[in-house]
Amino acid sequence: MTTAASTTTAPAANARALGLAHYAARGVLEHVLAQHGTTFQQQIALRAATTADAPQTSDDLVNQVRGSLKADPADIRATLDELLAKELLVEDGAHLRPTDAAHELLAAIGADSGPISARIWGGIPEEDLIAAGRVLTLITERADAELAALTA
Repeated sequence: MTTAASTTTAPAANARALGLAHYAARGVLEHVLAQHGTTFQQQIALRAATTADAPQTSDDLVNQVRGSLKADPADIRATLDELLAKELLVEDGAHLRPTDAAHELLAAIGADSGPISARIWGGIPEEDLIAAGRVLTLITERADAELAALTA
């Protein structure tokens, strides 16, 4: 297991390091999701539906997931259709509502991934996490602005 001390000689963060960390963490999560018969995109869409302050339309969820994943809207709509077919979302007029099964699934995923996340994140000094959070937020804002300019 790598300790916080071993990271002091690591090179400065860059796009490659960020990508490697993202894919390593996502690989762990996708392994857990597969055990529950769920894809990464389905989990993101369900989380958006279950954490929303108000009922969401299909378009609302597509926009939220697209904002997070930068995925093709058609692919996101297909994901919503999959969640409807699995009865994790139900149509309620113009809105899509998460079912009790969706809440139970997300709770089970959280229970399975929580201990793993604790091992991955554990022992990292809070000041390092705060600094990393600031940097990652700035990178996200800048990358979103660049993507918006490229797709305008």
